[in-house]
Amino acid sequence: MKIYHRLCVVVAALLLFSHGVYADTTDTTPAWVKIVGAHHLPEKQRIFEVAAYGAINDGKTLDTKFIQKTIDDCSARGGGIVTFAPGKYLTGAIYLKQNVQLQIAKGVELLGSQDIADYPEIPTRIAGIEMLWPSALINVLHQHKVSITGSGTINAQGKVFWDKYWQMRKDYEAKGLRWIVDYDAKRPRTILVSNAEDVTLSGVTIQQAGFWTIQLLYSKFITIDGLTIRNNIDGYGPSTDGIDVDSSADILIQNCDIDCNDDNFCLKAGRDWDGLRVNRPTEYVVIRNCIARTGSGLLTIGSETSGGIRHVWAIHLMATGTKNGLNIKSAITRGGTVEDIHFQNIEMKDVGTAIAVNMNWNPAYSYSALPAGYDTAHIPPHWKKMLTKVDPAEKGMPHFKDVYISDVHVSGAKLGISVTGLPQSLVTGFHFHNVSIQAKSAGSINFASNWDFDQVSIVAEDGGMVNINESEDVKILK
Repeated sequence: MKIYHRLCVVVAALLLFSHGVYADTTDTTPAWVKIVGAHHLPEKQRIFEVAAYGAINDGKTLDTKFIQKTIDDCSARGGGIVTFAPGKYLTGAIYLKQNVQLQIAKGVELLGSQDIADYPEIPTRIAGIEMLWPSALINVLHQHKVSITGSGTINAQGKVFWDKYWQMRKDYEAKGLRWIVDYDAKRPRTILVSNAEDVTLSGVTIQQAGFWTIQLLYSKFITIDGLTIRNNIDGYGPSTDGIDVDSSADILIQNCDIDCNDDNFCLKAGRDWDGLRVNRPTEYVVIRNCIARTGSGLLTIGSETSGGIRHVWAIHLMATGTKNGLNIKSAITRGGTVEDIHFQNIEMKDVGTAIAVNMNWNPAYSYSALPAGYDTAHIPPHWKKMLTKVDPAEKGMPHFKDVYISDVHVSGAKLGISVTGLPQSLVTGFHFHNVSIQAKSAGSINFASNWDFDQVSIVAEDGGMVNINESEDVKILK
């Protein structure tokens, strides 16, 4: 009992240290920053070669069952490394298991099946709503000590799913159903890590995701290191986010290079009534030494904010040609608090908006309303979730506070800053230090409070200044 008690004390102390209670007072970096990410890797080095289980590397034979059999046998025998001889392997959804390292070496290319039937539906969460949705190409579900490594390629071959979405989008918009089409147009993610722990993704190149590239859902102690994501091949796919951290904690993302057609690095925590029901935050996230190219946001927080997003350390990042730099967004039905966000040592070139903050983002997508002629008794369950009102309405109000932006330098932006708070919920406590922005227009700040600008320069080609409206204690200091 004494040994057990001492162990509990040690564990408790480590947890307190990890979340900043015993921070080093001589270092401004929070103590938790140093211990995020995976703590354990698969333990065994025994090799399990997929060819020995029947896989054929011709890029035409569907190898799903052979790859899965290799993974299952590897895990059942205590773990090891699942390997591929050079070549192309066509596969549908596969499911990694405990103590398995999936090694995709140079010269190996996994090709995602273009048949949605090869991705069985599972209970999961998509864009903030729990629902049935196709499995990802590679799934880590309720597992620990798992890794995907190598310098090979995962080619999701997602264009067929992009085309499906755009056709459905056209039909749905004509019916007044823009708000639900993203949930009905079911497309496979490339990698899903869900309810998992101690997972490492490193080295591989991923391209042409059919939907989100990587989703970390309800997971903790995850490392993503040195990935290259190239989704804008053969077109620009809808919702091809790079990395989505969704109601997960203790996450390390570093040395990644993302070119996609939606949010590059994105933090999420549930949507509307369903997200408030689940009420799980995203917290303790480090993103460092990364590049965002084409895409909607170098760092996007939201729009799914219901469970709260906090304790984020984003440092040494570059955006080039990205739509937004720091992009914090929500809606009046989301709720949740975004707080303690640190965005520092950032360079942006030729971005759209350097700093974008919006509490009433994209109403056509954000707010659900059933058109006349539909029977609520005969609509899908996920439609009903989307239509369930937040009660009382005040719970739907998002809150943004305590954001620290320092050592940020922007050139060639279209807009310097765009802030839209709410009369009921001011954007509070943004602190800028050593920030220089060169843009065509300076921008505006609306419904904000307690902002300060220290050593900040916003130079607009049109000669304008930042417009400050309906705000309290917003000070521009030189």
